[in-house]
Amino acid sequence: MSSPSKRRKLDTGSKKTSVPSRGLEYFFSKQRQQASSSTAQADSTASNSEQTDEDFARKLQAEFDKELLRSPRDTDETSQSFSSTPVGLSDDKSVAPDPGPTDAVKPPPIENGSTLRLQSSGAAEDSVSSSIPLDESPFTFEPAKYIPQLQRSWESQGGNATYALLARCFTLVNGTQSRIKIVDTLVNCMRILIEGDPSSLLPAVWLATNAISPPYISLELGLGGSAISKALKQVCGLDNRTLKSIYDRLGDAGDVAFEAKKKQSFTLKKPKPLTIQGVYQALVKIASTQGQGSAEVKQRIVDKLLQDARGGEESRYIVRTLCQHLRIGAVKTTMLIALSRAFLLSKPPGAEFQTRDPKEMASLKKEETTEIWSRAEEIVKACFAKRPNYNDLVPALLDIGVCDELRLRCCIAIHVPLRPMLGSITRDLSEMLTKVQGRDFACEFKYDGQRAQVHCDENGKVSIFSRHLELMTDKYPDLVALIPRARGEGLDSFIMEGEVVAVDANTGELKNFQTLTNRARKDVEIGSISIQVCLFAFDLMYINGESLLSRPFRERRELLRSMFIEVPNRFTWVKNLDATSQDPEAVLKFFKSALENKCEGIMVKVLDNLSTLPAEAETAETGASSALAGEGPGPGTEMATPKPLGEEEKKIKSRRKPVLATYEPDKRLDSWLKVKKDYSASSDTLDLIPIGAWHGQGRKAKWWSPILLAVRNEETGSLEAVCKCMSGFTDTFYKANREWYDDGEVSGELNNTRIQRPGFVDYSGPEPDVWFEPQEVWETAFADITLSPTYTAALGLVSDARGLSLRFPRFLKKREDKGIEEASTNEFLASLYRKQEARAPTPAAPEEIDEE
Repeated sequence: MSSPSKRRKLDTGSKKTSVPSRGLEYFFSKQRQQASSSTAQADSTASNSEQTDEDFARKLQAEFDKELLRSPRDTDETSQSFSSTPVGLSDDKSVAPDPGPTDAVKPPPIENGSTLRLQSSGAAEDSVSSSIPLDESPFTFEPAKYIPQLQRSWESQGGNATYALLARCFTLVNGTQSRIKIVDTLVNCMRILIEGDPSSLLPAVWLATNAISPPYISLELGLGGSAISKALKQVCGLDNRTLKSIYDRLGDAGDVAFEAKKKQSFTLKKPKPLTIQGVYQALVKIASTQGQGSAEVKQRIVDKLLQDARGGEESRYIVRTLCQHLRIGAVKTTMLIALSRAFLLSKPPGAEFQTRDPKEMASLKKEETTEIWSRAEEIVKACFAKRPNYNDLVPALLDIGVCDELRLRCCIAIHVPLRPMLGSITRDLSEMLTKVQGRDFACEFKYDGQRAQVHCDENGKVSIFSRHLELMTDKYPDLVALIPRARGEGLDSFIMEGEVVAVDANTGELKNFQTLTNRARKDVEIGSISIQVCLFAFDLMYINGESLLSRPFRERRELLRSMFIEVPNRFTWVKNLDATSQDPEAVLKFFKSALENKCEGIMVKVLDNLSTLPAEAETAETGASSALAGEGPGPGTEMATPKPLGEEEKKIKSRRKPVLATYEPDKRLDSWLKVKKDYSASSDTLDLIPIGAWHGQGRKAKWWSPILLAVRNEETGSLEAVCKCMSGFTDTFYKANREWYDDGEVSGELNNTRIQRPGFVDYSGPEPDVWFEPQEVWETAFADITLSPTYTAALGLVSDARGLSLRFPRFLKKREDKGIEEASTNEFLASLYRKQEARAPTPAAPEEIDEE
């Protein structure tokens, strides 16, 4: 980032007038009239419009000090007139305590004869926190080396950790593309809090994950851009023109706050340091404040946060937190990994659980270290998947650390949604049958509706959650009223999963998802409902106080059907077919029946547990899969020999795990497979995330074209660029897309865009003209997948030196039903590439080509 301008021009207004503009120097006109040389004073006044900030501040301070010595009373009046732009000095000792309504300001200290130190107190950063090397390896980082000094600096805040430590962590994380460094930095920051101030760990985790509550607890800040703009103008003394100029140049509210804080030259008193707990509590208060006068209360809180932020970095991340766009790449998975590692190495004072010696860990082989890390990560991730709330996870970790008992502390519970199990995508029925070869499985209709998780306790209270864990009980009061009719005898409490589908109330005919979206979302009354729905239940995870997650699917399904009562056209079970890989004709017929009934396709679920995988299918398709009309090669067809990979391609390791029939929250396994009507071996599609774009050429000059798309790295949370797309768009789409991703040229303000590349985006090609805020999923078709030196998608999964890219990508549609966490992954892209290479024809010999 280029350094800010050193010149100041006084704002004389846009309207010409004969009356001279009244800037800061106007208030010293009395002193200038008493001066011996009025000509020199006039020349000095005339030069103010082009002098530097430092010269202007020196002159202003000198005149102010001179007036202090002449007339204390006049000085008090003058200082009151400066209330909107308070004056102060950087030297902490020169700032007097607040004596009352009018702040007294001492004369400035003199250094080296006549040199003044002119720096805002608010711009001074925490030197203790900023010197801690949080990005060191956790094996060499010693929290005890820094905690005593930190605790001394925290004493004035009651011993609570200051926000400066977290800002230091964010700065280091944001400054690296290395996922290892990001995790290490978070681990070391968490360790300092665990050992130095355990009470600040939970709010720190919430702040680092850019949230203040789990999704099912509605706590929204509800802040608009105007509240942050007002705070920046009030605290930093900026006018509208200056603020807009900085925003247009930087394009990020946090970066604007950073620049504005650096430009802040005057402050009345040294701000009180922000604490991690204080910032989190302020955010909760903002979200909880409602009703008349709430806007003013929220504005005061925002003003106070920015006023007390020390230095540019604290201001940057306070504003980004208020905007709900922290942009440090510390997604859920990264945070869970960091917590598991931090609690393996550190524990709070007085805790009795065992930890690992970092030096001993450093001496282990890489494989041994990886195994220890992985075991801890698996426990923490499993606990969070069953109870996705840091308010439950972090206190348990502080109490007992990472151990098997943690699974009991953070287990499945009524009215706390667990993260849903996900199905792996298969491109055709042949591939599906190959994956479940030798297993009994159930085929189910994949309805075109909204997935719902229904909770009911022994008192009859019902909660309904979406697949994203959002509470939507108010959206479906008709389903809430239906549950008592569907619950059988002896059923006290349960957690059930199903698909909510719009239906014709009389005939039960299925309707599409778009019809369902037309229902109101809030404050729905049963009498006003015009679009009827039916709940098609397909799984049961909890019953009468007992978890069923470890039971095989066949047993869970039998309990589901025996414990509930069918209500025609309102509550029923998904239509299903039990089969094996030896029944391809029956499976194909069932698949076609699903499509005829307006379903998306079918879900295939393994019925029983097997501890080991069945043997891998041979390269040639089996007779069972070839019997699927048109699906794969016919009988007797020989598969071509796969093309050999180059020397740079590494040997691919199998990532397949034993296929279990248990319910695994937040996992995508081969025990659940989905085959949709728009999937086929000849026409692959991917769900990609738009992350950037260039200005179009010619007719498209006013639109974005091409657009950079990315896949998702499920392990790191980063987005890996895979291709540029400029096909499949209509003019109407181009126009709407340009307004949605606005770089300021359409509305005058940035919307869903930023100028600088986010730290969580991996891309090594030419920089786009604008970066998008990742928030949409686009279904994209393509011809084939190629190795690429430019794109980083799946780098390391197929080749150590090259990523994967798409040839001839074509936009199909927006996936309104998917969030970015459900976009296609780099591993799925790599699997498509391997399948493509396996079925590629062997290149003809040169002499054969010549003969043709």
